[in-house]
Amino acid sequence: MVCVSPDGKPTESGAKMLRSLKAGAKLPENVAEDTVIPLFRVRSGLRELAQAGYAEQKGDGYAISPKGSELLGKL
Repeated sequence: MVCVSPDGKPTESGAKMLRSLKAGAKLPENVAEDTVIPLFRVRSGLRELAQAGYAEQKGDGYAISPKGSELLGKL
């Protein structure tokens, strides 16, 4: 599952994950529960979002980055 499209913007599932992070979900398990996306897809999606600069890995969890917050404000 791709969470960042070729033009660099998050896909629908990527945007759901970013909204979950903005709401305070940190661990992949929390994001999976919140978005109803399978955990294995959330894990790979969060890695993709982090590589694109929209999320940041914090230990075992993730947080939305300033770039991700700014992007959500435009969606």
